[in-house]
Amino acid sequence: MKLTEQIRGLTRGEFILWLCSAVGVAASFLLSGGGDIYTLIASLIGVTALIYVAKGYALGQLLTIIFAVFYGIISFFFRYYGEMITYLCMTAPIAAASMIAWIKNPYKDTNEVKVSRLKRSQICFVAVGAAVATAAFYFILSALGNAILLFSTISVTTSFIAATLTLFRSPYYAIGYAANDIVLIVLWSLATMESISYLPMVVCFVLFFVNDMYGFYNWRRMQKRQAVS
Repeated sequence: MKLTEQIRGLTRGEFILWLCSAVGVAASFLLSGGGDIYTLIASLIGVTALIYVAKGYALGQLLTIIFAVFYGIISFFFRYYGEMITYLCMTAPIAAASMIAWIKNPYKDTNEVKVSRLKRSQICFVAVGAAVATAAFYFILSALGNAILLFSTISVTTSFIAATLTLFRSPYYAIGYAANDIVLIVLWSLATMESISYLPMVVCFVLFFVNDMYGFYNWRRMQKRQAVS
């Protein structure tokens, strides 16, 4: 993984998207009164991770691991135990596995990952795994007294699907994360009603949704380009 090349690998449009995302996060932090510094740090790391994941760079997965740790801490303090367990015990480990898989599967002699088409066995794994994770986490989170159980359970489902598709190097990982973003916008909007300090998390996931949509567009473009070259 040529780290320096990956850091400098953004196009002008991608840099503008990242800059707008970072400014949006910072502005929401200031509007919320600048209360929780961890939400600001997590949000900035998150939007940075997504732009590099959208590029197909393994650096994005490294940043995803760091984001998962910060996000897990924030979720713990608000009793979103599903989010905490999901990101620390599922998202972070799968991101680590994805980083290794992406490094081992570059597109030719570039920093870009080789996009893969889903196999039937992989689709079955995602479907069965998501069903098992959903059922298991519903009862676990219910026992823990998780705040807003339904949305937290749905978040587990969408997170599992998205993270697994990322591991399989499928463009549809972005659709999974976009669905997860919508769920998390609802979750953190409810949290913000109790404390304005969580506003950056709402803005964070709105910006995540925008970045994930770009990720799907760019990965589809990468897939077509790689198929003909």
